Order: sequence, then C-alpha cells, then structure tokens
Amino acid sequence: MSSNTASRGFNRLANNAPPEALFVVSAIGQYCGAVIAVRLFDDLAPASVAWFRVIGAALVLIVLSIPTLRRGGRWSRNEILAVSLFGISTAFMNLFFYLAIEHLDLGKGVAIEFIGPITVAALRTRTSRNAVALISAVIGVMVLSGIEMGNEPVGLIFIFLASIMWALYIVIGAKVARFDRGVSGLGVGLMIGALFIAPFGAPTSAPAFGAPWILATCFLVGILSNAIGYGIDQYTLRRIPVRRFSVLLALLPVTATIFGLIFLDQVPSITDLIGITFVLAGVVIQQRDTVVATEVVA
Repeated sequence: MSSNTASRGFNRLANNAPPEALFVVSAIGQYCGAVIAVRLFDDLAPASVAWFRVIGAALVLIVLSIPTLRRGGRWSRNEILAVSLFGISTAFMNLFFYLAIEHLDLGKGVAIEFIGPITVAALRTRTSRNAVALISAVIGVMVLSGIEMGNEPVGLIFIFLASIMWALYIVIGAKVARFDRGVSGLGVGLMIGALFIAPFGAPTSAPAFGAPWILATCFLVGILSNAIGYGIDQYTLRRIPVRRFSVLLALLPVTATIFGLIFLDQVPSITDLIGITFVLAGVVIQQRDTVVATEVVA
C-alpha cells in the first residue's frame, strides 16, 4: 500500500468515525503502547525505549505525510521553529514519562501528570471555575504525591518534569495546529525531538540492536502511542469543541488505571483512587475557551 493510499484511508476513517469512538481508539492505542513499554523495561532502559518510540512514530508519520508535504510548499522559518519546539517538548515528555512509570504505577503517573494541562487551562482562561478545577487537581496530586514521597521520590521528579513538558507541548502545539499541515508537523517535529533525546536514549540502546524483536517492539510502541494516539487526537480536536474534548480527557487516568490493573497487576489503593478522583474532577470542571492543539497523554 502506498503512503498516498494509506493517508487517504486514514483521513477518510478519521473524518467519518464518531469523535468519541476515535478518542477511545486513541486511548487504547496509547495505553497498549505504555503497557508494552513497561514490559520492555526488563530488556531495555526506559530512556532507550522512549527514544526508539519517538523515532518509530516519526518515521511512520512522515511516510503518511508525504502527500501533504509535497502539496504544502516550503515551510517558513516560524513554522520550522514552532514544529521543532513542538517535537522537542513531545520527545522529552515521552522520555520523562517513561522514566517516571519505571517507578510509579501507570494510572497514578497519568493522574499526576494532568497537573500540567490543568494549570495551562487555568492560566489561559482565568475564571472561578478554572480556579476550582486547579485546586481540585492540586489536592489530588498532593494526595498521590504524598503516598510516593517516601517510597519513590525519583518517580515523582520525572512525572512532574513530564507534566511541565506536557504544558509546553499544549502551548506550542496550539500554534502548530494553526499551520494546518495535518500530522506532518508532528512527524517532522518528532524526528527533530529524537535528535535532542538521543544523548539519553542512545548510550543504553545496544540491547535493541542485538535483538531485532526489541527494536521492532519499540517501534510498535511508537506507532500505538504516538502515530495512532497523537494523530487521532489531532483529527478529533478539529471536529469537536475543546470543552467537550476536555471532558473526554477525564477517561485517560481511568483507562490507564484499568490497563495497569489488568496487564501489569498494579492494584490501586483506596488512597490512590481518592487522589485520582480529585484529579478527574479537576479535568471535568475546567473550562477552556481557546482551542488547544493536541492535548494527549505521554
């Protein structure tokens, strides 16, 4: 199948399927990828898994974007700069997230990471509703962080760094979305981002080159989590209001918790569930009047 045919097929599916169905497929893809990644940590360092994930996703997205790249003409200097920053923040978000979930349960990590986008929403749309949303999320994060502070402080450091990258990703992604170049901006940006996280992922990547199945699995993670997950979310956000999408975002920590429970035997405690509930309340309560590019989990 040619890249042109694949691109048309994906566009047709994304434009005709119900937005909620697309969101569910995106969430499943992202957390299937996360579960596979966690299992890979026994054979390959998390930083290397993140690096190969970004490379794999970038290659797939660029191939799918060949028709768009040909029709779109030359990129301006501002476009190149924005796409580069977008890809770098995304790559570091992936890197820090994997370094975090090496120490934290998947659902708990995703919930804590939400402090980034909720803070961005509160700062960009200063309403009493968003203030309540931020307070609720902070309470949830404090509950979850308090549990981990004495056990896995390293995991907390990395998940907060991932949250910062997610916030930057949202702000920069809003600008990239206005270029209207489909997923080509994401593909080119991720390839640039892969170069920036290479110093972290490359030194420990030798096992992947010695075992082709590891390399192939890392690329599969990239396809599931980045190419499918992020790509679908871009199309979803073009079809539904951001406020509606923000409600759907509340499904992400729930989905991550369920996947962690079923596939990784990560059983949340009552305190975990209370903390996650406060974060979910913050996600649902928040009000966003400006369109945001691609608000997706790492």
